[in-house]
Amino acid sequence: MNREKDDLQALGHKTEYKTDYTPEVLETFENLHQENDYWVELLCPEFTTLCPITGQPDFAEIRIQYIPDRRMVESKSLKLYLFSFRNHGDFHEDCVNIIMKDLVRLMEPRYLEVIGLFTPRGGIAIHPYANYGRPGTKYERMAEERLFRRGL
Repeated sequence: MNREKDDLQALGHKTEYKTDYTPEVLETFENLHQENDYWVELLCPEFTTLCPITGQPDFAEIRIQYIPDRRMVESKSLKLYLFSFRNHGDFHEDCVNIIMKDLVRLMEPRYLEVIGLFTPRGGIAIHPYANYGRPGTKYERMAEERLFRRGL
């Protein structure tokens, strides 16, 4: 499969940065190794958003790990999507859950998890974790096990 046929809009074009939540910038391409289970890890060490109450900036590293199925997220579109949170006001936990849900809707992966490592403010660091495993499969059981292990 020639990946040029995936009709990607962000990659190789002039970058327009949206500064409020814009999930429509996300794009995918075909996974050429659908027969394999394998991990993809994406790290965004410069994620920023705004506290919905104070308007103060919040900084985090967002870690996304997934086992793809047919589609994979294109990294430049992911960068633009994550940047779109810059002037968006949401709590840390909301950001992580929104990112997870948007990526599940976009790619329909076998498994996906999102971790937010937020910089401490007021002496408290918040690290929300959200995951998804395809219902009715071994990935659903994996999601449950990984979620419960995180709480130990």
